[in-house]
Amino acid sequence: MQNLEPILIFITVAEMGSFTRAADSLGIQKGRASTAVRKLEEDIGARLLHRTTRSVQLTEDGRAFHARARDLLAEVDDLHSMFAGDRVALRGRLRVDLPTEVARSTIVPALPDFMATHPELELEVSSTDRQVDLVQEGFDCVLRLGPIGDETLIARPLGKLRMINAASPAYLARYGVPRSLEDLQRQKHRTIHFSTMLGARPYGWEYPDGGSYATLQLPGALHVNSAQTYEAAALAGLGLIQAPLLGIGRYLESGALVEIIPDFRRRALAVSLVVAHRSNLSRRVRAFMKWIEEVLKPYLE
Repeated sequence: MQNLEPILIFITVAEMGSFTRAADSLGIQKGRASTAVRKLEEDIGARLLHRTTRSVQLTEDGRAFHARARDLLAEVDDLHSMFAGDRVALRGRLRVDLPTEVARSTIVPALPDFMATHPELELEVSSTDRQVDLVQEGFDCVLRLGPIGDETLIARPLGKLRMINAASPAYLARYGVPRSLEDLQRQKHRTIHFSTMLGARPYGWEYPDGGSYATLQLPGALHVNSAQTYEAAALAGLGLIQAPLLGIGRYLESGALVEIIPDFRRRALAVSLVVAHRSNLSRRVRAFMKWIEEVLKPYLE
């Protein structure tokens, strides 16, 4: 094999399960991706992928080759840059996913400095409140809030975001200012329900209970699935919310939202940087992870 491009194309196709998505991710034509993988299979004398009209899956040989190929590319990347330090510019594409509110309020405003430091880096930023599939969707790194449910992923804990109970002044004028958990029910307060998928069971109103946390089910007619809508609903006086200080801090400072019952805040929200494979951390990924950790440090406990 004359170069490593066919291996990179094969890895991308295998992980995204599609020649079309892999070609789009790599910025090449689908025909070029298909030809490269077919030629790779001829060179090594083994069929690596099962191809159907609907999906692409690894063969047994393909799974073994994929594991070794990922390690090889990681070693090559490290070998090329082992003496470079900061002297060699970061190049190529970096694909990351961020929670919507963290992206809007904190990460994107800080991006100009990062992009100016690495002008040859092409950054693709996805912003969503659902849990993306790193491998299938081709992400190099994602920022996750809350527990990491997939034990196959590699997570670097950064800290925890402080949570705040809040409501608008107009809402509090209508229902009263709660001073205790009992007031939440006695004054018939309403909450804005949040879950990443509409129709799923709402998280409920969480509060500290001894050495653990308990949940109080408060009524509420509005269910939302995005952080921005959650905040907007609170600003509109539609109910109580429990949200990270990182996102609503400016509203507390302006008086658009008011903190309530501070002794009964929801547990702090874990923040982690997540990658699919520890052995495949390129210089691009390592640089971005280091930068984003510094950006978030002032907001973490």
